[in-house]
This record gives sequence, structure tokens and C-alpha cells, in this order.
Amino acid sequence: MPVKQRDLFLSDTPPDLFGDGYETPVYRPDPDRVRARLLKLLAEAPAAQRMPWEPTTLTLYRHIFPQMSLALPEDEAAQLRLEFEAELVRLEAA
Repeated sequence: MPVKQRDLFLSDTPPDLFGDGYETPVYRPDPDRVRARLLKLLAEAPAAQRMPWEPTTLTLYRHIFPQMSLALPEDEAAQLRLEFEAELVRLEAA
């Protein structure tokens, strides 16, 4: 009976590629940059008489505006989301 040869590329334990103590980096957005971007986006709406964005862009903004606001203090984020939604209601009615 032939002797089964061990696979040289298979090890019992996976190698530690990053060494001991490696931690996954965590991204924390800069609240000032987020605030500036949201305020810029929000400023486009009141200046418009009709929806200033294409449908696909509007869908994107509806999705990312609330998520981006999470980088801000909760009371400020809630106020910005409220203003954004109010502008969308106004523009959709126009």
C-alpha cells in the first residue's frame, strides 16, 4: 500500500500575516468635513425652485445624507436631517 504524502502547502495553523498586536484600523470621519459637505448639499435645495438633482442623484443623497449625519452630534444631525427632508418635500411638491 502506498504511503500518502503530506501536502507541503497545507499547515495545521494558518500563518499570522500581520504579527502579534495587529488591530484593524478604524475610520472616523472628520465632523467638520462632514458638516461642510452636508451644509453644502443642503444649501442647494432652498436655492432651487424645482428638484435640482437627477433621480439617481436624489436616491443617492436620500441614502447618504442620514448616514453622513451620524458623524455629527445627535442634536445637530437630527436638525440637518429634518431640514433636508423638509426641502425634499417642498421640491417634490413643486
